[in-house]
Amino acid sequence: MTRFTVTSDGRFSAPDAFCRAALGKGGVKPEAGKVEGDGATPLGTYVLRRVLYRADRGAAPETTLPVRPIRPDDGWCDAPDDPAYNRPVRLPYPASCEEMTRADGLYDVVVVLSHNDDPPVPGRGSAIFLHCARPDYAPTEGCVALAKADLEAVLKGAAPGDTLEIRR
Repeated sequence: MTRFTVTSDGRFSAPDAFCRAALGKGGVKPEAGKVEGDGATPLGTYVLRRVLYRADRGAAPETTLPVRPIRPDDGWCDAPDDPAYNRPVRLPYPASCEEMTRADGLYDVVVVLSHNDDPPVPGRGSAIFLHCARPDYAPTEGCVALAKADLEAVLKGAAPGDTLEIRR
């Protein structure tokens, strides 16, 4: 089992490589203090659940993690009072949710992390992913983001049961 790490100063570590990462605009905070919409990246260790990718923008990443293409009607619920909170949904959806087919390329490759998912606790944060970074590594809304090439390289070495530790 591999433990990838990222530190609050934006240093992502894989077993034999380092790269730059973007973190939340609200900094990092303990998982227990994470609140929906605070823009913070939660400290903790999270299982790499599965990979989603935009088939219209490239081939499936090479990995042994479960992989599935993002469909045009894929969303992710971020409404704390909704029963589907922090779960994938089909668009259009009556509650607040993120569209997974973003025009900006940030979700061209997405790794779903185990933050607040077993079961989701309303208001403790949703859609905390490992995804593609902006070219200038601008802060995220709470996710961890890597350059697409770095993310694809990480996924080549990733396997079911691997984790990402977010630490100071």
